[in-house]
Formats: sequence, C-alpha cells, structure tokens
Amino acid sequence: MSAQKRPRGRPKSLFKESSAGTMQALDRALGVLTTVARLERTALSDLAREIDVPTATTHRILTTLQKHGFVSFSEERQEWMIGVEAYRTGASFLRHNSVVEIGRSVLRRLMQDSGETANLAVPDGSEVVFVGQVETSNPIRAFFPPGARTPMYASGTGKAILAAMTEASRAKVLADTQLVPYTPNTCATLDTLRADLTETRLRGWSYDREERHSGMSCIGAAIFNDKQEPCAGISVSGPTARFNPDRAPELAAHVVQAAQEITRLSGGQTPDQSDRSEG
Repeated sequence: MSAQKRPRGRPKSLFKESSAGTMQALDRALGVLTTVARLERTALSDLAREIDVPTATTHRILTTLQKHGFVSFSEERQEWMIGVEAYRTGASFLRHNSVVEIGRSVLRRLMQDSGETANLAVPDGSEVVFVGQVETSNPIRAFFPPGARTPMYASGTGKAILAAMTEASRAKVLADTQLVPYTPNTCATLDTLRADLTETRLRGWSYDREERHSGMSCIGAAIFNDKQEPCAGISVSGPTARFNPDRAPELAAHVVQAAQEITRLSGGQTPDQSDRSEG
C-alpha cells in the first residue's frame, strides 16, 4: 500500500511539476532570481517562505546562482541580493533594445529642454519598469532607480501607454489590475481612470498630479513600434509646484516631441491624431 503524503500546511507552491517544454529546476532557479530582485534584500528563510520552496532547496539554488554571479550574500547582514552577473545580463537587454539605446540621448536633451528629470519606461504586464533616467540638477527632483516598477494606472508613462492601447489590450491589462488609492488623487476607480485615459488619448500626453507620490507630478507620452502599438513611455517628473496647469502644456510639448523622435528613430510609427478618438 502506498504511503500517503503528509500535508505540508502551506499554500500551493507557485512552482508546478515539470511538464512538456519546461524544466522544473530551471523554473525554480529563475523564480528564486526574480523574487530576490523584487525583494532587493532577503534572508534565506523569508525567501523560502515567499516562494514556498523548502529552505534546503532554496539554499542550493542560491549557492548555484552565487557561483555564477547572479546573486551575492552579505555575511554581515545574512541577506541575499542580486549579483553583478544579473546586472550584466540586464544590461544586454538595454544595449540591444533599440528604444532604450536610442532613448539615452533623447532623454538627456529632454532634461535640458524641460529642466526636469526625464524618464524612460517599458510595459511589463500591468506595470511599467523604468529603464532609463537623466536627473535634473535642481536640488529638489524626482528619482526612480533602474528597474523600479509602478502600476500603469498610477504613473505618467503608464497612463500614456494605457491610453494609446487598443480597447481590447487595455481591458486585458485592467482586468489584472487592482486599483489601489496611493494618494487622494489616484484614479482608483474604473470610471475615473477611463475618463482620465480618454482625455490623455485626445490630447496626446498624460498628466499625473500626485497620483502615486504626494508632492510629485509627471507628464508622459507613449512611444510606438512599427505596428503603431505603444511599446514604451517617456516622461518628465518633479515637484508639483513646478508642474502647475499653466506650465503643463509647455512641458508636454517637449515630452511629446521626445516620444515622437524615439518612435521615428527606432523604426516605429505614431498613429494619426484622428485615431486617438477611437480607442
């Protein structure tokens, strides 16, 4: 008679048994790596609990990743973190993604023209990931570390991308999004978000006034690929005092021009203005 498995008393693991076309060991290793990146610093026991993998197995995966430089271990803090090889791998994406590569010089010029911090982000599911930034020299300024994520609906670049999507694509993203009110100004209901996205689509740029962080504002525009689909977003961000409604159109003109330049130089195509009313 076969022995019954003893219940583990934990939620079902996000790692499933290997199936056709997948390798469970690799699935687990990549899951560990992405979780360490998301947590930034983590103790072994906390990481094992987060991914629902036994501590001994998690440690073997970490030591293997450490051997290849993808994670590192702080003896002083007894914590694991991302290693230099993971940075090199990510940097390869940045080098070969034409939007990111082309965007570097455009970001710098946008910062100089606007006097504000310029940002470049790409969509990933219902979030945007910041992949480039040029900071202004102003002592009070916005800062997003490379790889930082934020929900699309609470971001200048994210709202610009959402507004430029087809109705079907936008509905798919929003179906997987929980609208959290980060500040009193966040578009935390579908009705307010849809109204904001309609306005964004019609004028061609987004306006985030303290929707993610109190005291900080952002103006963004979408970058398009060769199929006229939004593939990235560019923005300027800074203290709300410098982003008042009177100055917003001036800043927006710089942002839209930068988005159009990156779209053109990367082989993309900006949709006709008339198409924006159909989204």
